[in-house]
Amino acid sequence: MVRLARQEDLERVNELRKEVNELHVNGRPDIFKGGFGEEIINYIYDVWNAENKDILVAERDGIICGFACVQYIDRPENPYMKERKFYDIDEFGVDEKFRRQGVATELIEFAKEDAKSRGFEKIELNMWEFNEEALAFYEAVGFKTYRRYMELTGL
Repeated sequence: MVRLARQEDLERVNELRKEVNELHVNGRPDIFKGGFGEEIINYIYDVWNAENKDILVAERDGIICGFACVQYIDRPENPYMKERKFYDIDEFGVDEKFRRQGVATELIEFAKEDAKSRGFEKIELNMWEFNEEALAFYEAVGFKTYRRYMELTGL
């Protein structure tokens, strides 16, 4: 079952966010800082209190086993780009013990319905190239790459 998070869920969401953070630290230690400090812990409460953001949670047998932090983006037109409105998945994670059990797919399906009900026609997210498992999942549920960031290292 997927639902909007309640305040009492946020501590567990942070446990899952810590797993995601460690994955990023291990994948790109040149970019991500180790540890899961107070500022990162407290960020979930900023998301919780924001008007244009929500936290989705997946629950199995009373255990929060997945989450998504989402935001509702409405960027006005500027000289370079047309107005852009989209539902953005800012953070996403599933407890390692619950992977490959349909939890992530349920989260995406909930997000799709939520986005439609809010009048959005698309969902966007960004991910790190090293996370091949996540890329395979996102592609399997229909996401397509439309933009790339590239780097030139070793200079």
